[in-house]
Amino acid sequence: MGLPNLATYLCLSLFVSGIFSVVFSWELDPETWALQEADHVTWLPSQPPVNFRQYSGYVTVDEKQGKALFYWFFEATQKPQDKPLLLWLNGAANLLFLESPVGVGFSYSNTSLSNPGDNSTAQDSYSFLLNWLKKFPQYKSNEFYIAGESYGGNAMMDFETDQDGMIDYAWGHALISDGVYRDIKQYCNFSRQGQTQNCFQALIKYYQLFDLIDMYSLYTPTCPLPRPFAAATAAATAASLRATSLSLIPAGYDPCIMNYATTYFNRPDVQQALHANVTKISRPWSLCSNELFNGWNDSTFSVVPIIKKLIDGGIRVWVFSGDTDGRVPVTSTKYTLNKLGLNITQDWTPWYSRREVGGWTITYEGLTFITVRGAGHQVPTFAPKRSLQLIRHFLANKNLPTQPF
Repeated sequence: MGLPNLATYLCLSLFVSGIFSVVFSWELDPETWALQEADHVTWLPSQPPVNFRQYSGYVTVDEKQGKALFYWFFEATQKPQDKPLLLWLNGAANLLFLESPVGVGFSYSNTSLSNPGDNSTAQDSYSFLLNWLKKFPQYKSNEFYIAGESYGGNAMMDFETDQDGMIDYAWGHALISDGVYRDIKQYCNFSRQGQTQNCFQALIKYYQLFDLIDMYSLYTPTCPLPRPFAAATAAATAASLRATSLSLIPAGYDPCIMNYATTYFNRPDVQQALHANVTKISRPWSLCSNELFNGWNDSTFSVVPIIKKLIDGGIRVWVFSGDTDGRVPVTSTKYTLNKLGLNITQDWTPWYSRREVGGWTITYEGLTFITVRGAGHQVPTFAPKRSLQLIRHFLANKNLPTQPF
């Protein structure tokens, strides 16, 4: 399959299934074994004892530009040779996390980042996958799936429905006033890319209201610490953590988790254990890159035709949404799926996580849509048990349970 088709796989909020049909063997030659062992993580600061093997390091995706993407791979605890390989783009058994695009996290380029965008990100991700499988050839013939969330998953499924759904969701959850809602509906036309000044003014009011809470998780507390964007240094973030008295939520969601991650991944001992930052990148590890955001060169206006092509090609697709996410809300996803015009094979029904409703699901011909109840933008962060159940059922090609158990 050519690059343009595979590139589209890397831009969807989907679980997408496929199979590699390549000769398989766990008998590794000494050179390949040594390459893998060089990335073997034998110890990680503050990590409790684990019963699985993990690897992390770099895979070169463009030698000319000096591009390398950072990965973190967790091997299945039992019979990894028989388990599917899941590439998580952000980022189950045999779970491979990828920091993409180049310029975020530990991923880097030795040259200036020219023309960053969806196309280069897809090409780099595809190159990463091919080169990673050269380093880990024992997984070449395992079943292979791609999953993701946020930019690594949604990637603007359809600009018009993404924006309309976001505005309708905010108004329906009493987050914006009727006046702001009317102005946006009157002055904004999201079916085209250019907007009027009146539209921009209405959207400014919208974001000002949303800024008062966590747009990505409507009903959880906000973190009192500054947001850990690229401009923040590890030292400054650590100082803020020490200076601020935080009220943690035992065994629950902590709104400052991103701040803790920023501090942790900038620790030299952590980077050494993960074989990260080996080129001494000039910037600190951060969750977001303002440089990339401001210089983004291309984004697909709608991937609805691509989703149709995948379904027509027999690819099994699941789409999931956290129902308290205000940034890529359930309404946006539902509006987009309606554009596909698919026949419904099982209408809206609850699915269960033991005796609790885990969310709702609807099945179309070739596509399943799942909501995760009480989950925000990063679904596994807010609902880890329900997320694990969702992934396990997808990998096993089983429907989620529609009765308590």
